[in-house]
Amino acid sequence: MAKQKIPGLKKIGDIWHIDKHVDGRRICESTGSSSFKEAEKYLIKRLEDIRQAAIYGVRPKRSFREAALKFVQENQHKRSILGDVQTLKALDPYIGELAIESIHMGSIQPFIVSRQKDGVKMRTINHGLQIIRHILNLAATEWVDEYGLTWLVTAPKIKLLPERDKRKPYPLNWEEQETLFAALPEHLRKMALFAVNTGCRDQEVCQLRWAWEMKVPSVNSVFIIPDEFVKNGEDRLVVLNNTAREVIERQRGKHSEFVFTYRSKPVTRMLNHGWITAREKIGLGVRVHDLKHTFGRRLRSAGVSFEDRQDLLGHKSTRITTHYSAAELENLVNAANKVCGSDKATRLTSLRVVRELSHEKFTNENFCGLGNFGERLDFTGGRSWN
Repeated sequence: MAKQKIPGLKKIGDIWHIDKHVDGRRICESTGSSSFKEAEKYLIKRLEDIRQAAIYGVRPKRSFREAALKFVQENQHKRSILGDVQTLKALDPYIGELAIESIHMGSIQPFIVSRQKDGVKMRTINHGLQIIRHILNLAATEWVDEYGLTWLVTAPKIKLLPERDKRKPYPLNWEEQETLFAALPEHLRKMALFAVNTGCRDQEVCQLRWAWEMKVPSVNSVFIIPDEFVKNGEDRLVVLNNTAREVIERQRGKHSEFVFTYRSKPVTRMLNHGWITAREKIGLGVRVHDLKHTFGRRLRSAGVSFEDRQDLLGHKSTRITTHYSAAELENLVNAANKVCGSDKATRLTSLRVVRELSHEKFTNENFCGLGNFGERLDFTGGRSWN
């Protein structure tokens, strides 16, 4: 007598899918297999998992791949989701088929060792570990199935690795800046000059648009970069000192949308062939992000307060930085003008001292609140001057 086939399987394309009603609940999912025998085994397992959960409260076995898929589906809005997907693809060969309750520092070790052998930076490896930790925490605390059971009883402790290979910031002195800028192509030189005088990141400079310029009494204008173009996800105020303003005025009228272009097209990134060629020519391994560090260190050595440095650099803080009075904006412009290039000898000495003390941590200062602003500049609503 021929073996009777279990109903509930149908083929869509080359893959068998489950479409079956169990205890008044419809199950619709892919088996992930083109083989009917394997698909049937998967269906039997799923039915047994459902029975165990319904009768005995036993959690179904779920693989990390299932958890990763759920994470991606729930986080389509996340700014860094594409990067997370690439990281999960790198993780999949090592832990994709493992049950989530079997994942711990020991089972992750092959992934870590392999990535280290490939010369991957510890920071990149830690990003993978952070995603694993986050997914397992969600499985233990937020993801609840139809039986009221979390996917995982408790999440294991996933420790991050020490980042001993992390590159230290390299703020430029004035001679190094002049040498580098002289070697850059003209369009990159203007972008670099703007970046080192505003603290803007690579993509903030490349994406800068005339539509984001806002005319403000007493300080001429500022730029407000929308949150979707800013790393920390908040609107970014860009205050222009005298040097940055000169760069902007020279660019005005060259392109209808973008401030910085090359051959009438926007520049996708500053760290391109032109930048790499220039730094190799002068023998200085400076990154584009070092321009931001340079601006920050110069502000510090010029005596600019921590709160003003936070605002000028676009750092995230606990203060309300979406509203500024005219006096506050004038104060920020004056602070930014302290690093325009005058009195270079004095400031160069200060920067050298800071570089010698580069082991100090500059991120542990406390955030301070602001008081009443009075007349305010609204960046969150109509962006108008009240």
